[in-house]
Amino acid sequence: MKIELKVNGRAVHLDTDPLRRLLDVLREDLGLTGVKEGCGEGECGACAVLIGGRLVNSCLLPVGYLADSHEEIITIEGYRLLRTERFAALEAAFREAGSVQCGFCTPGIIMAAEALLAANPDPDEAEIREALSGNLCRCTGYQMIVEGIRTAARKGAGLW
Repeated sequence: MKIELKVNGRAVHLDTDPLRRLLDVLREDLGLTGVKEGCGEGECGACAVLIGGRLVNSCLLPVGYLADSHEEIITIEGYRLLRTERFAALEAAFREAGSVQCGFCTPGIIMAAEALLAANPDPDEAEIREALSGNLCRCTGYQMIVEGIRTAARKGAGLW
């Protein structure tokens, strides 16, 4: 099936099985390896992308679902390039708070943080924890990630 998508600011034309997972198309066909497969069941958040500003687990979404959609898909690579100031604020805040260790979960957590801060630029701790509830981190511990998001919200005020 011929599918046209808008990914990270550019039009992408594919001829693929509409039942393929968006995760596989992004990684295998488009080389966007910041999107990771952790659980393959939508429970870890490693595959998170933004679609029309909403956080979505790409391992659960057949690419054919997006065939007639005009919503843009933003991966961590696109977020870094398209929302440079916002990405820089999160990156600096995560560095300051020690929010990253191995890095496997980081792209999904950054995307969850962006979705949260875009909807609520001044979240409290409970709101941050709720926004992170679909992300698993086995290294860092969530308190440092929560602190990273709080720091980004505070220091990046006005960006979201």
